[in-house]
Amino acid sequence: MQALSVSFSTDPYAGGMITGRPAKFERSPFGERLVAARQTLGLSQTQVAEKLGITQQTYAGWERRTTALRPDHIAQLAKVLNASVEHLLGQAPAKQRGGGPVGKARRVFEEVSKLPRNRQKHIIRVVEDLLVAQRNGA
Repeated sequence: MQALSVSFSTDPYAGGMITGRPAKFERSPFGERLVAARQTLGLSQTQVAEKLGITQQTYAGWERRTTALRPDHIAQLAKVLNASVEHLLGQAPAKQRGGGPVGKARRVFEEVSKLPRNRQKHIIRVVEDLLVAQRNGA
């Protein structure tokens, strides 16, 4: 039997791809705010759980089900997710972000900004070259 070659016109593993299994139930508004805050920072459930000192399964439950949380967990969540307690509880509007990268791109560029200026210039040249190649269909 001969193997078949399969190709995709777009990358099936693109960064915008939603990971994980689909939820069986609709998330609570609190869970939706947790997911949005976590994804804005480009963090996985596992990363957030590690920062909180809990299991990924416990954190996933907070996103997926209506859960009673201790006040100290809510305060820790707000700190880890760079959000206010009021926002997480639905009592304040979300912070308006300025333009710029989000998620992993934001973290990478923040790290680049801490490098010496000559290293930053080198990285910027490489990124600009990649963007030009992308625009030209390379």
